[in-house]
Amino acid sequence: MGQLGRYFIFLYNMFTNRENFGVYVKMVVNECYQIGVNSVFIFVLVSSFMGAVTVVQTAHNLISPLIPDYVIALVTRDMAILEMSPTIMAIVFAGKVGSNISSELGTMRISEQIDAIEVMGINATSYLVLPKVIASLIVYPLLVILSAGLLLLGGYFAGIMTGVITPHEYAYGLRADFIPFNVSFALIKSFAFAFLVSSISAFWGFHTRGGALEVGIASTGAVTSSCIAILIADYLLAQLLLVF
Repeated sequence: MGQLGRYFIFLYNMFTNRENFGVYVKMVVNECYQIGVNSVFIFVLVSSFMGAVTVVQTAHNLISPLIPDYVIALVTRDMAILEMSPTIMAIVFAGKVGSNISSELGTMRISEQIDAIEVMGINATSYLVLPKVIASLIVYPLLVILSAGLLLLGGYFAGIMTGVITPHEYAYGLRADFIPFNVSFALIKSFAFAFLVSSISAFWGFHTRGGALEVGIASTGAVTSSCIAILIADYLLAQLLLVF
């Protein structure tokens, strides 16, 4: 509970006593590049293979001749939009981006760069962390959209190459019984997960004490805490937005 309280105080400090908005513009653009462009390759790789595996495994499990083949594409589409692209990729995002944020801030803390910023009268929490959080909120939803598209594309090629579904059936399955709110739900989750990963990782890095070993411990703690927060938030959002 003590850590949770410190986290909320950290968030409060991040949004108070900020610098002028113009100070953050260039920093946010730089963070968008660092977070977004450097994450594209891992998103392309993981999403494509997840789509391929989903199609093959769904086809393997649909053994009843009464179930049409287009259901394979329908199941793949719903899994991609509702869970895989926003949630599973958020765990990848935590491992790739969250650990980087924690390590960067942890290194700045142990090398006393953050102390120097605070001595100059600058709110270091807002100055260093807020651009990373804003950049994550901008970039991660775009990565989720990219992931969903690649996941469906990977599933298409896997389905065609293995012969479990025809191109016509796959295209029909992607359109069948489509619920537009699922896309909104995925984007809401992506904003929530982006905030959790960036702020929790920054919290761990910002409060690092000691040396290089402690930076590694903070990075591991950031990824672990982010994954737990993602799973809890995923359940709560599903309960709030899909059940009620």
